[in-house]
Amino acid sequence: MKINEVKDGSTLEVYVKPNSKEFKIMVEKDEIVVFCKEEPFKGKVNKELVKEFSKLFGRRVELVSGFASKNKKLLIKGIGKSEIERILLSV
Repeated sequence: MKINEVKDGSTLEVYVKPNSKEFKIMVEKDEIVVFCKEEPFKGKVNKELVKEFSKLFGRRVELVSGFASKNKKLLIKGIGKSEIERILLSV
């Protein structure tokens, strides 16, 4: 998993697969794959991603990079790397 601790919290790199039947997070080897229900149109996938990760971690989440890409980097405010790993492995 590509997780880095930064000043405000931690960044997390994910690979997004849009137009899925349900929202789902899978940890495959060293990659986090997120299946989003929305289509990649006018930022719908980005909004779904931020909303669902905010719910999952109970923290503020921002999209840092990858606005038009399937590879995205999220900033999760006020959380450490070990807590992110623990939450993701329990999904």
